[in-house]
Amino acid sequence: MAGGVRELLVVRHGESTANAAFARAEAAGLVEAGIDGRDADVPLSARGRAQAAGFGRWLAALPEEEFPEVALCSPYRRAGQTLRIAFDHVRTAGRAVPEIVVDDRLRDRVTGTLELLTRAAIDERFPAEAARRAAAGEFAYRPPGGESMMDVAARLRQLCADVSTRFADLRVLAMAHDAVVLMLRHVIDGLSIHDLQRVVAAGPVRNASVTRWARDTGGLRLLEYNTVPAAAAGGVSED
Repeated sequence: MAGGVRELLVVRHGESTANAAFARAEAAGLVEAGIDGRDADVPLSARGRAQAAGFGRWLAALPEEEFPEVALCSPYRRAGQTLRIAFDHVRTAGRAVPEIVVDDRLRDRVTGTLELLTRAAIDERFPAEAARRAAAGEFAYRPPGGESMMDVAARLRQLCADVSTRFADLRVLAMAHDAVVLMLRHVIDGLSIHDLQRVVAAGPVRNASVTRWARDTGGLRLLEYNTVPAAAAGGVSED
């Protein structure tokens, strides 16, 4: 968003049922997480709904000069649920909210034939893909029918350019996914793949976490990364 917007607030959705199921499967050493259907249709878990409500309370308490004037959202169900629940709490507090604009470029990374499979399941069912992934590295690997993380970055560059012009001088909230938050660090902050690997090694992008940039000389400056407001605290998981 190349400095056109006044502030950019990017939030990862609350915990989804897939987040919770994958965490349980990994902890138990299971191959199957028990989740089927489309990734785009995965809803929030009970914890995720609580996190969304907590995020809404945090949002409602923001001073007027920090409150978002534009709300963008991934088309995925869990992101839309998070933002709608949050906005319900803002309205309950007596504040108006902006109209939600759904933008497909904020979707999660598309994983194609590997959609909703655990790493153990990929190793078992698609060993050649597991080997190709290991050889290419997580950021360059593109699963069959899916996207690499660098593909995600390419669509986010387009989004940034459009939003910078369309919403110049406004405060923008974007509800999205961990892949989006990470690759915005690449697009906006110029982090290299090596830098991103270090960020990932330090821990996942947390559910209901806030990453925030503000306009500065020459572009946007990172103010905070992966911060979970106290009102929304309640778990860490990965898509």
